Order: sequence, then structure tokens, then C-alpha cells
Amino acid sequence: MKLNAIALALLVTGSLSGCQPSTPEAGDLPTQSEEQVNAARMLLDEQVNLYTQKFLRQQPTLATMLAIEQEQAGGEYNSRFPDYTVSGLERLQQTMQEARQAMSNVKTAHLDEDAKMHQQILTNIFEYYTGDVDFTGGYIDTWGGHLPYIINQISGPLIDVPKLMQVQQSVSNEVEIEAYLTRLANMGEFVDQVVTKFKADEANGIILPKKLHPKTLAFFNRFLEAQPANHELVTTFANKLGKIDGITEEQKAIWTAQATELVKSVVYPAYNRARDAVVESERKASNNDGIWSQPQGEEFYTHQIRFLGDSEMTAEEIHQLGLSEVARISSKMDGILQENGYGEGTVGERMKVLATLDGQVYADTDEGRQALLEYLNEQIHQVMDKAPEFYGTLPKQNVEVRRIPPVSEAGEAGGFYSPPSLDGTRPGIYWINLRDMAAVPKFGLKTLTYHEAVPGHHFQIALNMAQQDIGILRQNAPYNAYVEGWALYSEYFTSEYMGMYDKDPLGDLGRLQAELYRAVRLVVDTGLHYKHWTREQAIDYFHTTTGTSLSDVVPEVERYMAWPGQALGYKLGMLTFVELEHKARTALGDKFDVRAFHDQILLPGARPMSMVKEQLNRWIVEQQSEG
Repeated sequence: MKLNAIALALLVTGSLSGCQPSTPEAGDLPTQSEEQVNAARMLLDEQVNLYTQKFLRQQPTLATMLAIEQEQAGGEYNSRFPDYTVSGLERLQQTMQEARQAMSNVKTAHLDEDAKMHQQILTNIFEYYTGDVDFTGGYIDTWGGHLPYIINQISGPLIDVPKLMQVQQSVSNEVEIEAYLTRLANMGEFVDQVVTKFKADEANGIILPKKLHPKTLAFFNRFLEAQPANHELVTTFANKLGKIDGITEEQKAIWTAQATELVKSVVYPAYNRARDAVVESERKASNNDGIWSQPQGEEFYTHQIRFLGDSEMTAEEIHQLGLSEVARISSKMDGILQENGYGEGTVGERMKVLATLDGQVYADTDEGRQALLEYLNEQIHQVMDKAPEFYGTLPKQNVEVRRIPPVSEAGEAGGFYSPPSLDGTRPGIYWINLRDMAAVPKFGLKTLTYHEAVPGHHFQIALNMAQQDIGILRQNAPYNAYVEGWALYSEYFTSEYMGMYDKDPLGDLGRLQAELYRAVRLVVDTGLHYKHWTREQAIDYFHTTTGTSLSDVVPEVERYMAWPGQALGYKLGMLTFVELEHKARTALGDKFDVRAFHDQILLPGARPMSMVKEQLNRWIVEQQSEG
């Protein structure tokens, strides 16, 4: 995950439908009895619990990730998969539409302010998981929402589910061992469902762009290249078995052998069938790169702007905002480069030079990668030492730094974060892509760490998940602009107020390059999906403007092709947070408490940006009236 935000709040409404609270005059509201208030809250809680359970019953892999009680998930889940057939998608969308209607049936007038907020957020979440009912392609992802291609190079069930089983599925007792083996045994049916949906989308004219096929096939080749006994679905399982007390070596060997045989006889044949489907699809695919070229694609992109960008802006407005932000940030970078003796060439050209300086690139060896990981851990410790001065509530869960597994690194982003379990026993994980050491120069590593770990994603997501009274769906709320906007705001805040880049001009250039990167996303995403740019146009603009390595730029652009609209949330969300911080600091003066300000953002959990703005503006007024 990555996110950005800074001056957009003045331009973006940041609202999703169903999230605008009603604001009648107090005198117009009838007095509600305690019985009416209690009955309305009870009905709301009943409906939320009912449809949360229905949702989790249809999303067992999310239940595995969250490690929740079986009762909450509607039964056993660690051995099952979601239904990825056409009818499965339709059934999920129908359930979410019913849930949204159930939320609206609760009388808002009978709810207190917290309950109203709860109702509005849940209504919006159910609408998010409904997706675009007029766009039949793809599937509903529990984080990314409605994604258009169920098989692609970077995401989708065939990539995400094995990763979940390797990293997040618990194997700590015999019940969980059997569940893991059952899930392996059922992977043939699971993969075939995905392939069937992939082909059904093709029949409707929604086909993975031709230029995404090579990396998608590369994933399958890597997934299938190891001997079954050496596949990560087996080796990670065996490692987990090795940590269980009271089980004999003979038992462990038997279970490991069973897993090996299932990978050989079930998993590999199924993934080969999926690979064949991608090979066949490539013959039919178009050379057009944006979602605009797919049936109902233009309307779908509007849907993605609304939900993933959390904005009512048009694609053209976002494109122009991106261009203006690119110009502003590039000018600031030029000033720092000039001050440090780098005056020749474009900003992008000069940033490329920085990456070649001695000490900026770690060795392309196991030792070099380990040294880089140790440096990231140092940065985490330095932030945590200063954090109590700037953040009121800190997460109790730890965060670990890990390398993205080589099997999937070619198509992955430069870094991302996976959340801790709800019970806190599994830490948050900051993943970094080390496929190309030249693409991760030292001057950019601070910023990536502040974004993906602390005070970025780990602070926000871990604190969100720790709010036990808001329910599972809100604890895992998929608000892209809020989540990614907070992480990009965190990059800004560590520089502006925490002093993390003091006497480190190269590091500050790395931060600005990362912000430029997110501004470029506004231009490139809308360029691809609205202005009909080609992949090559987008790559050239991105590489030339930022100076980022092509080994990083190419998969980034291909990521935007597969996930229309997701890249917009970073800068759009950040702009809102920065605008609110400036407004609060100016309005409150000496009364401004940044720790309380951050608590006001984080502790209610992820929510629509329109709601964040309304609540923070109200908080500012309340603070002004005190004392």
C-alpha cells in the first residue's frame, strides 16, 4: 500500500454517496425517548452484525487474515475460499445491496451522533463492496473494491490467496493443520472458478490488456518453477509445523509429505490450467491500455474515482491538479538540487545521477539486502523514539520489515504493508521489493519507511484495528484516500515537524521525489484511463519527470493499468489532511495540540474524507470555544 495527499482539500469534495450527514436545525428535531434511542441502536447493531457475518461467510480468506472467531465469520473458514464464479459475484453484490438498504431502514432521527456516524460509514462500506453493478468484469476485492481483471500480473485471487496462506494463515494446532491441508486439496476447484470467471469476462469483451500478459505469465512461470517439495506453500507450512510443541517429527513429516503431494497433484495442475487460459487470452487481447477501451469502461472509471479517489472531481480536473502539483514539487526539488551543486539537466535527469553516487545503492547480494533491511529497522526505531511528542495514541502491535518473496516481486510495488491480526498476536508487516537494488537507493528509504510502517500505515491501520467497539468491517475499512492519504501525509509531517530529514538534503530530495511520484500518478492514471494514453507514453512521462528507475516505473504503470483509480487516492487524500492540519494550526494558535489533532483523525477509524473534514472542522470550533 502507498498513499499521498497535500493541497487537494480545497478542490476535492472527498465524499462518497451515502456519507453526507443530515444537518437539520436543532429546533426541528423532535425529542426522542430513551426507549426510541435504545431500540434504534439495537436495530442498527443487529443489522450490522447480521450483514457483517454474511459478508465474512462469503469472504473466508478475509476471516483468515483477520484471525477472527468462527462465530463472527458464520462458521469455519480456514479451509474454504470465496466463490469467484459469475453467480458468486452476483450473490455478493446482492447481499451488499440488501445490507445497504437495511442500514437506511434504521431511523436516523433516533440515533445519537456516534450511532449516526456508524450508520453512515457502514452504509458506505456496503456500497463499496457492492462495486459497479453495471460493469460485469472482475471481482470484489476485500481491500481494493471492484477490480476489473480477476487474473493479472499484480493482484487477484491466484496471487493473493497463496500469499495469504503462506504468511497469514495460522498453523498452530491439529485443527488448523487439517484446515490448511483441506484448503490445499480444494485449490483445484478454487483456481477453476477464477479461470471460469476470467473466460466469462472475455466472452463479454472485458479482456486483460495485451501488454499485461507477459508479466502475468511470468508470475505463473515463477509459481510453477520449484519442485513441489520446495514450493513456498510447502516450505512455509513445514516451518510453521516446526514451531508447534508436542508433535512428533514423524507426524510433521507425514503432514509435510501430504502438502507436497497436494501441491504436485492439485495445485500445479490447476495453475497450469490457469496459465493456459492466459496464453489463450493473449491472442484475443487488445493493444489498448486503459479501462476506457473495455465495455462500460468509461463509466467504470468514474466509479473508481468516486470510491478509490474518494472524490467527486472529474478525470480532467484530477489530471490538471496533477500537472500543477508536478510543477510545484519539481520547482522545490530544483532549488535543493541547485543548492547542492546539481544544476545541469532536468529534475528527473539530476535525480538519476543521485542514485549513482557512492553509498546510495546497496550491494546486489544477500549481504547487501540484509544491510538494507537493518537500515529500515533503524529508521523505525528513530521515529518511535520521537513519536510520543507528536502522536497521542500509539499502536501496541509491533511492525516487522520483510522482503517481498522473489516469486511475486517482479509484478509488485516497491513496498506495501499488511496489517496485524485483530488479536495483536501477528505483527504488522512492512514489505519491501528488493528485485532491483538500484531501484531502492538509500536516499529514498526513509520516506518509504515512514509511509509503509511508522508513522504511516502501521499507526493508522493498527490503531484502526484496535478499536474493538466499531466492528470488524470498520476495523478493516477499505478507505483508499484516507488510508493512503494518511501515509503520504506522514511523509510530509516527518519532514515538516519531526526533523527526520534535518541535515539530510538527499533524504529530503528522496521525500520530494516520492511526493512527485504521487503527483505524477494523478497525471498518469487519468492519462491512461481517460485521455487514452498508451503504456509507453505513461512510462516515458513518469520516468522523465521523476527520474525514477525504469525497473520501478514499468511495473508501476502496469499496476495502474490493472487497478484503475487506486493510484489517485494517495495525493487526493494527502491534500485534505495537510489542508486540515494547516487550518487547525492557524485557527488555534497556541491552543493547537498536534497529538490531539492526530487522535481526532485516527481514533474514529478510516472513513470517507468528507466525514473527516466535517469532524475536524467541528473539533476546531470546539477547541476555539474552550477556555
